[in-house]
Amino acid sequence: MDIERIRQDFPILYNNPNIVYFDNAATSQRPKQVIAAIADFYETANANPLRGLYDWSMDATARYENARAHLARFIGAPSPEQIIFTRNTTESINLVAYSYALENLEEGDEIVISVMEHHSNILPWQMAAKKTGAKLVWMEPDGEGVITDSEIEAKIGPRTKIAAIGHVSNVMGVTNPVEKVINRAHKMGAVVLIDGAQAAPHMKIDVKELDADFYALSGHKMLGPMGIGALYVKREIIEKLSPFLTGGEMIEYVTRESATWAELPHRFEAGTVNAAGAAGLDAAVTYLENLGFDFIREREEILTARLMEKISELPYIRVYGSKDPKKHCGIVTFTMDGVHPHDVSSVLNEDHVCVRAGHHCAQPLMQYLGVGSTARASLYFYNTEDEVDRFIDRLSAIREVMGYGA
Repeated sequence: MDIERIRQDFPILYNNPNIVYFDNAATSQRPKQVIAAIADFYETANANPLRGLYDWSMDATARYENARAHLARFIGAPSPEQIIFTRNTTESINLVAYSYALENLEEGDEIVISVMEHHSNILPWQMAAKKTGAKLVWMEPDGEGVITDSEIEAKIGPRTKIAAIGHVSNVMGVTNPVEKVINRAHKMGAVVLIDGAQAAPHMKIDVKELDADFYALSGHKMLGPMGIGALYVKREIIEKLSPFLTGGEMIEYVTRESATWAELPHRFEAGTVNAAGAAGLDAAVTYLENLGFDFIREREEILTARLMEKISELPYIRVYGSKDPKKHCGIVTFTMDGVHPHDVSSVLNEDHVCVRAGHHCAQPLMQYLGVGSTARASLYFYNTEDEVDRFIDRLSAIREVMGYGA
């Protein structure tokens, strides 16, 4: 495919050709097809879904439910009823922590997570552990960022009731062995939540094949709008799950004393839903399907290999994670000797190159790596080889700018 033609689909890219955007792990850019879908909803079907018996409301309802069904097919969910729309991955994980963990954990139970997790997949479990008396158990990676088979077997045991792990690390880009985590946890009688925020934009997901109990994702990382995400829940679990939020729309009948809940999955979607966001996510899924994940993976591997080859020529740069570009999922996290990551990002910004600097909402991993913060360049299929070269050129000049000499 012609990358320059593809870039024409992204208004922010073709309107700003001087800017190199390498912060895709934080949020992706949106193609015009997604922007148009959102605008079309507000221009032609702006009404509350699920509530009205007039044409606009029924149209809004149809678009909302079509988006749910499409997303279910996209990630291999057996039924649309198993897809709960949320604001993002963070809300999805909190839903599981409050609605499942608080009702099923007891003192002495164990929640297994990895030290590589985003704070969104740490803080809800800290809360659940404190409220129930359960214990957090941490899996740790090897030098390449890989959680080994022995680590999985050592940490997931008979006391484990929940395991929660990111499918792809937002810092090192490593794809975690989630299938092995799921298999081990199920043998121990535990359930597993997969944080798919970094995986869904880059690889084909099949929740049924994975046998995941919960799978969370965010629309804004996969070409969709901000403020829309989803949680997949296995059928036998969702049927017993209590609502996380209560209020309008998630009820069937209310009296002064009590209420009964709406059918699945609407009982988990209290209040006016983000129907325009769902329409945008629907368009994003279509765009990704049309591109194909084989193409996306090939582009990311080419760009990542180029970046890592060139960055390895700078002796004062340390890259974290695997030495194999194919194991980075487009994410290259690094430090520069003598220069704080915030300064790296600021200097690059002066040259219109956008990278992320900080702890990346992964402070336990930073502590494990022995650093306070890092810089991160994260690539996506619409980035180019010229952008990689420009990034390296600007990166190589930073130490001189900071007074280290040529």
